[in-house]
Amino acid sequence: MKLTTAIFALLFAAAPVAAQAGHGETHAPAAHGAADPAAQRAVAEGVREGSETGHAGAGAGHAAGAEGEHSKGFDAMHHVRDGQSLDFPPFGSVALPARGSWMVGPVDMTPSRHVVFMLLAAALLLLVFIPAGRAAARREKNASPGGRRHNVAEVFALYIRDNVVIENIGHGGEKYTGFVLSLFFFILFSNLLGLLPYGASATGNISVTVALALITFLVVEVSGMRALGPKGYLKTIVYIPPGLGPVMSVIMAIVMTPVELLGKLAKPFALAVRLMANIMAGHIVLLSLFGVGLVFGWGFFWGPFVMAAGLTFLELFVAFLQAYVFCVLTSVFIGMIRHAH
Repeated sequence: MKLTTAIFALLFAAAPVAAQAGHGETHAPAAHGAADPAAQRAVAEGVREGSETGHAGAGAGHAAGAEGEHSKGFDAMHHVRDGQSLDFPPFGSVALPARGSWMVGPVDMTPSRHVVFMLLAAALLLLVFIPAGRAAARREKNASPGGRRHNVAEVFALYIRDNVVIENIGHGGEKYTGFVLSLFFFILFSNLLGLLPYGASATGNISVTVALALITFLVVEVSGMRALGPKGYLKTIVYIPPGLGPVMSVIMAIVMTPVELLGKLAKPFALAVRLMANIMAGHIVLLSLFGVGLVFGWGFFWGPFVMAAGLTFLELFVAFLQAYVFCVLTSVFIGMIRHAH
């Protein structure tokens, strides 16, 4: 690889970190000299009132100045939290509606930063698969051989169907291919959008991952009810081994029913926490590395910069891996409950 190509790759890899790191400086509060005006007035009044009150006021002013100085540093958490603005440093930001302004009954439907990027991920999903589906339909009618975009989408779809869905669910699992494939690409696009300059990963928000896990939980449980019937599904909650007497059956039901219920609830919990923790942790590490370079100055900048660039390529792999793991576990859970015996 040529040197210029390598430098360009490093710059592209660190671009998301650099873009978001610049935002930390744009919104930094003023230093000690420009502390809170209320604290400055408290100091001035303390000096006029007397030595004792003056010392107290000066102490309050010094604390306010120290807090302002401390908050001037790089804030990595600001870039992974949700918010009511789309930030484009150093060009400014686009304000979103204030929280509570879009109420539907008791439900707040106000869009936030992560909601915007979820909608963008959903739009990308439609842009990829609607043309691919139409190309597949034309090819079946021998009207068109299909294009490169259709072929790429078909490779992913066939791999997910054959090696993830059917292999883990078994017979009849092909009808879950659309759901699992939608999960994979929605999570993948949401992960990748957070690696773009000025982007945000909605999958780093626990509310988003909990919603995805709850949808998966409902699909798993409804699949079990349809495959096993009411009586068979009840056995996945109230577990009684065959051959036990009446007394031991009651004891086993009392002991094992809470365990089985906890096991059902642990599955969506694991899905939600695993996805959120991996995505958020990667962004925090990236931003922290870049923050080290900002704190220690340009002489120490290139080490964290190269490390952040290398870690960004690892984050690309993690974006695909976490989407794949979520889909594999979803298929495993569906297969487990459909074949509970």
